[in-house]
Amino acid sequence: MALDPFGDRGRYARLLAIHRDFHALVAPLYAAPSLAALIPELAERARLTAVEQDAADLHVPLAPAPAPRFVADVPDRGTALGWLYVAEGSNLGAAILLKAAMMLGLGPSFGARHLAGHADGRARHWRSFTAAVDNVALSPDEEARAVAGAREAFDTVAALVRHHSK
Repeated sequence: MALDPFGDRGRYARLLAIHRDFHALVAPLYAAPSLAALIPELAERARLTAVEQDAADLHVPLAPAPAPRFVADVPDRGTALGWLYVAEGSNLGAAILLKAAMMLGLGPSFGARHLAGHADGRARHWRSFTAAVDNVALSPDEEARAVAGAREAFDTVAALVRHHSK
């Protein structure tokens, strides 16, 4: 919050860049057939396109996206589920961010669509995701990789914030 991302639209543009970079890293997970078999409507949960449209709405030029962190079909589902847990969990906190974005004249149909909740509601959407993840039988090693993947995702977001605050 030290970046004051809702101080004005210029500061919000940095938040868009952070979100776009993170979602570019995880985008292949949302298209992975092996994960789609585990998590219903996984592809519909992806937010990269929405972030990019928000940037276009505001005429925010984005630097080239980082290379995706994952390949098209992910063999390491433990790590992938950890990253998805962070990406999907961020949608819960996005409710607060959306309210702040609205103070800048932005909303679910212009400039802040990637912060909008699911039509079924954020909580229900989150619970359906966590229920699907809870139903995946993971080995102890896969569980450890899921935790490590979630930590790596959080660390990556922190690194993106540092990068975009320069």
